[in-house]
Amino acid sequence: MARNGNTPVLSGVIGNYSESAPQAALEAHFQCVWSNTVRPQGGLSAVVPDGCVDITWIDGELVVAGPDTEVAMSALKPGSTVIGARFRPGAAARWLGLPMSEIVGGRLALQHFWGAQASEIAGRIGDAPSGAARMRTLRECLARLAPGVEAPPPDMGFAFHALRTESAGPGMAVILDRLDVSPRTLRRRCQEAFGYGPKTLDRILRFQRFLNFARGSAEPRLAGLAFAAGYADQAHLTREVRRLSGFSPAAILRQYRG
Repeated sequence: MARNGNTPVLSGVIGNYSESAPQAALEAHFQCVWSNTVRPQGGLSAVVPDGCVDITWIDGELVVAGPDTEVAMSALKPGSTVIGARFRPGAAARWLGLPMSEIVGGRLALQHFWGAQASEIAGRIGDAPSGAARMRTLRECLARLAPGVEAPPPDMGFAFHALRTESAGPGMAVILDRLDVSPRTLRRRCQEAFGYGPKTLDRILRFQRFLNFARGSAEPRLAGLAFAAGYADQAHLTREVRRLSGFSPAAILRQYRG
């Protein structure tokens, strides 16, 4: 289906998106380093909530993409390449020096956190001759900083992965039991690590389960996808997907099918 530059498109569909594993020095802190080369006609990129925080290099500037609770739109230049590094659950607070609840929905210059060092790194990335070289430069710059940053506590990584794979009831019970904390303490820790409490995180990760199933199904049926992702029914799926992405589930399926 043809799309014009004013039609929002999921960020993973608007260009050629790829990920690479972080080098050993970054494994405790980052999930991946990624790049997205925008299609020739450019467009409006719809970045949907995923429970994560990224450092992105876009238009020559390093920007922190804070945790989202709703879709964020970004106009991207035709043929441009955006690169980024995605923090592991709970890691961003140690690198940025503040709880994630303070930057929910924000897009803030990394210079706000790191000062002139961020500008220096952005310049080095911009001087690299290709997208692959820019990704390599970003990894190298972060690896030099990593020894001075404490690794994230494992409890929030456990909470994230438990909710990513289980529905709210079983997942939450497992987390509270394994971490031996009260619901109030878990809520506070999640707000520091992810920007919001475990119920919101669960909603977002359930939505991400739907996206994963939608990408991998040859001829998906919405009722089946709703059940697989952990929604009560198809109507529940539709309400939640619209709230978090601005798209209907059917529209998302059409984008993945091209």
